[in-house]
Amino acid sequence: MTGIMNAYEIKTGMDRKRISHLMDAESWFNAKKAVELGFADGILHEGEGTEEGDKEKELEGLMFSRTAVTNSLLTKLIPKKPEAKVPIEQA
Repeated sequence: MTGIMNAYEIKTGMDRKRISHLMDAESWFNAKKAVELGFADGILHEGEGTEEGDKEKELEGLMFSRTAVTNSLLTKLIPKKPEAKVPIEQA
């Protein structure tokens, strides 16, 4: 794991702590986000098959974290404890 972190650190210029966090969170990127973060140099065949004025179909940089999705789902599935509220008439 140290070898791959060294390679990512050299390639991206990110610090080891951020790279470690991305790895721990099982982060996945699309091609655009990988280029933005420095993990890739470019995208093969980018822009092929699109017309000059067709900017709507350009890729947006996206990142997916399995850990973040799991945590978000768990907070929605596990019911919250009801708050102890006092009716305004009793205040």
